[in-house]
Amino acid sequence: MTDEQGTSGAILVVGGGISGLTAALEAAEVGNDVFLIDRNPSFGGRVAQLNEYFPKMCPPSCGLEINYKRIKNNRKIRTYTMASVSSVSGGPGNYEVSVEVAPRYVNSNCTACGDCAAACPDEIDNEFNFGMDKCKAAYLPHEMAFPRRYVIAKDALSAEGGEAVKASCKYDAVDLDMKSETITLHVDSIVWATGWQPYAPEKMDNLNFGKSDAIVTNMMVERMAAPNGPTGGKIVIPGSDKEIESIGFVQCAGSRDETHLEYCSHICCTATFKQMNYIREQYPEAKIYVFYIDLRTPGKYDKFREKLMADENAEFIKGKVADIEVQGDGVTVIAEDAVSGAKVQQKVDLAVLATGMQPSIAESGAPAGVNLDNNGFVLSDYANGIIGAGCAKKASDVVTTTQSSTAAALKAIQVSRR
Repeated sequence: MTDEQGTSGAILVVGGGISGLTAALEAAEVGNDVFLIDRNPSFGGRVAQLNEYFPKMCPPSCGLEINYKRIKNNRKIRTYTMASVSSVSGGPGNYEVSVEVAPRYVNSNCTACGDCAAACPDEIDNEFNFGMDKCKAAYLPHEMAFPRRYVIAKDALSAEGGEAVKASCKYDAVDLDMKSETITLHVDSIVWATGWQPYAPEKMDNLNFGKSDAIVTNMMVERMAAPNGPTGGKIVIPGSDKEIESIGFVQCAGSRDETHLEYCSHICCTATFKQMNYIREQYPEAKIYVFYIDLRTPGKYDKFREKLMADENAEFIKGKVADIEVQGDGVTVIAEDAVSGAKVQQKVDLAVLATGMQPSIAESGAPAGVNLDNNGFVLSDYANGIIGAGCAKKASDVVTTTQSSTAAALKAIQVSRR
């Protein structure tokens, strides 16, 4: 067990996506010690998986690289990956937090040379690409991974694979005997920036996700559109090189539904319009169908929406999708047009489920002292230094997330300086 204690005023930031990075940097750059932890093997969160994000349609490197550099240059920030909070005790100004750090089976000698991956005979589903391709069981989490260090999925290694990766490393970085570690942190306040995850499409039986490669999620489209994605930037039917001539976007897939997520996830409509741009860049003549309840593009995104709704090859159907039927050469999206009352059956090459944003902490459960609302979002307790930030607090876009995280950092700083 390791005991870590910063100077008076130390802050723990749980979650290392764009929200956690922002909160950690804002607090550290005014002099507070910060512990930044993330359960994944690298920082960056969901933004790292996007092809582009609003408002400037930037690639992930636009926002993440500068933040990584700032963290590297700031000695006030101590980082831990593959780390999760197991317990919280104490109170504001005197929290004791137990953090479990899982083994990555690669130590700090790693130079990310890639020799272990080249030598490894074993493969796993690539989680970063939502299982649309494979990667080696010894792998770099993704192209922009920070820290830039490999990780080994030991459970997927064969005996032959274990010997191969150990023998391949000339830096003695592979340690298959590495154990989990418990770290005790002493902090004044805690910022919960645990982010979001796409709502599981398998839970919506009527949409038949997993029954056809032609039914994907909006985040899968982001990975396909990304140059470093599983298809090299080409939007196709996953598992094939088949190009598409028609595509159907199914809005509110799980959102605004008392059986699933009762709230609006805020970003799904703008994400669909963004992805229509991706389609147009690759398939100028493709037919696009958007099935929606309401189209919500707040404020500055209205003009973006108006431009795409003027697309002559795009049709917008106001109606909640009831079913997606799987056929041999495509899928058929079935909905009732809320305006005409007519039943619509539209066959498409690819159906995209605009799945909602579910707070990650809702699935994993909240440690002691953290209160969640009925939907699993963090309820901030400012007086006690328990503060929600970004999408852990509310479904939001990147701009709103960073604003929220700056505010969370300011609240944490106030607690530390009472």
